[in-house]
Amino acid sequence: MAYSKQAAVGFRAHSGWTALVAVCLVKDSPVVLARQRVHLVETFSYEFRQPYHTAEKMLVGQGRDFIERVRDEARRLAHRAIHGLQSDLQKQGIAMKSCGLVLASGRPLPALDRILASHALIHAADGELFREALLHASIRCGLQDFKIKERELLNRAGQVLGLKSADLMGRVTELGRALGAPWSQDEKFATLAAWLALAVPSKDISRKREKLTAA
Repeated sequence: MAYSKQAAVGFRAHSGWTALVAVCLVKDSPVVLARQRVHLVETFSYEFRQPYHTAEKMLVGQGRDFIERVRDEARRLAHRAIHGLQSDLQKQGIAMKSCGLVLASGRPLPALDRILASHALIHAADGELFREALLHASIRCGLQDFKIKERELLNRAGQVLGLKSADLMGRVTELGRALGAPWSQDEKFATLAAWLALAVPSKDISRKREKLTAA
């Protein structure tokens, strides 16, 4: 099938859910194709949205098993959302080829016992679990991934797109007017991540693929 356009999907994730925005470019300007808030846990409760906080109260072995179950579930739900959107866009002649993922600090996390001994690391690990699930699912769907730390997002976008930060955010804010709420910072940053994934040089897009098993 010949595709008339290429699209990217952007994510700004939280514990248990993510803002998702898919865009394509028309005359180098972004057009929003889809906007969703996707749950990455079946049961949207503190226990599952904060798996490391929950595991902190368990024996180490029980906590590890619980986190693995939440991770598997998050990967499955992320894949369902991404693959479903990809299929919908294909029917419109649009190929979703890449994803943009907004990261937190991006620092590697230590072993589970060290995570559970630090409240700051527990917070970081909860968010990282769901970002990793989105990345895992995106790769399963054949998407090239572009990752950007949140603190670097505006500066990098300004450099790549040739716009000042205020003008950039003004354009992204305007995109949401026709869509209505929610169009918070989550959706705006997800949009920027997707826009960058379409605009950055290909050498900045990860082409690494790993052996993945069905979630």
